[in-house]
Amino acid sequence: MMAPQLLLVLLLLLVTCASGIRGLSIGVNYGTMGDNLPSPAAVANFLKTNTIIDRVKLFDANPDILRAFANTGIAVTITVPNGDIPGLMTVEGAKGWVERNVMGFEGTRIVRVLVGNEVLHWGPQELRDDLVGAMRMLKVALVQTGLGHIQVTTAHSLGILLRSQPPSTGRFRPGWDTGVLAPMLQFLRETKSPFVVNPYPYFGSTAKLLNYCTFGRYRGWPDRYTGKVYYNMFDSLMDAVYSAMKALGYPDVDIVVGETGWPTVAESWQTWVNVGSAKAYNGGLVRHVNSGRGTPLMPGRKFETYIFGLFTEDQKPGPIAERNFGLFRPDFRPVYDTGILRSSPRPHPQPGPKPVGRKQWCVPKPGATEAQLQPNINYACSQGIDCTPIQAGGACFQPVSTRGHAQYAMNAYYQAKGHQSFNCDFAGTGVITNKDPSYGSCRYAA
Repeated sequence: MMAPQLLLVLLLLLVTCASGIRGLSIGVNYGTMGDNLPSPAAVANFLKTNTIIDRVKLFDANPDILRAFANTGIAVTITVPNGDIPGLMTVEGAKGWVERNVMGFEGTRIVRVLVGNEVLHWGPQELRDDLVGAMRMLKVALVQTGLGHIQVTTAHSLGILLRSQPPSTGRFRPGWDTGVLAPMLQFLRETKSPFVVNPYPYFGSTAKLLNYCTFGRYRGWPDRYTGKVYYNMFDSLMDAVYSAMKALGYPDVDIVVGETGWPTVAESWQTWVNVGSAKAYNGGLVRHVNSGRGTPLMPGRKFETYIFGLFTEDQKPGPIAERNFGLFRPDFRPVYDTGILRSSPRPHPQPGPKPVGRKQWCVPKPGATEAQLQPNINYACSQGIDCTPIQAGGACFQPVSTRGHAQYAMNAYYQAKGHQSFNCDFAGTGVITNKDPSYGSCRYAA
């Protein structure tokens, strides 16, 4: 029979409050597999004073790092190594882990503990069987030690999915779905903790799909079952996860992006992987996450997101790419600019000053075809531009024509992005004019 004290604690889980870490934010994975990395104190000070990063995720519970982040205000997620999971299967074992790795760091803002990393993907089966039980016991231990505000969850690769395309048909793998993930999602719902996934469009990238994978200009990929159109792979992967959760009855559980990123160097045949594509992906990711737009199936939903990774780690095993995901070199020089440095521009350009003299508008070139202009509508309207005027009932909807709608969308994009000539290029189909294209109640910004 369950002890009354334990029963009381488990009942308390049902009313555990959220830890106050939700909201728009960009975090980073802080790995330490390098022989030339700066001290944890230097890293904590750099992140606090020089970047917009307000949270870090660790792959262990390194005490030196935890002490270094004390009194910085930076939220810290720590990880139970996979090999420690069997030791959490009793309350006593879980409390011992908490006492060794969480208690004693009162000045450090530990907000979440991940029980293992990608356990379902890598196994072995014994760990998969123990995972949910270990999560529950760790939460009990945290509650009993006065640390019940700390969330408990685990991180998953997208290998947990049986299928992901189209996104609305996303489903978890049989066996894991009802055997592990359903009880895990129930626990996360009870404790108001997130489901953590590691979506990497990089792993599905090809030269042909580069724009789709890196938030670039893309014609759109429709889901034939919902009619939703996807302009980047990140949204597609996130909605596949959401659909799988919904199929099990848990669409309300929050989703956190535990890892995502893009390397600057990969195998010689991956010619599309370079500094440019890494900058495009991570810069686009920061812009997309901080826009708060969500995804086609989760509009307006906000995702706490952790970029992988903070440093280039020269001791990581595996393919070349594994050692080249870092945003910074060990001396804190950025590998490229993603807009996370306080002294650098954000990846989302701010509207520039109005041009001196005559007003200007961006319109399609006379010879541009409808096939060329439709992608311009799709792209501009996916970049935060208000396209409601060219939707049914809008002031610029009539007359209905691809050229007319493209003209409005292209100009709105050009005006919002700062009146730079390259923002009216649209693959050579746009031109700047001094003639106002407004008509009737349809007014074009200038």
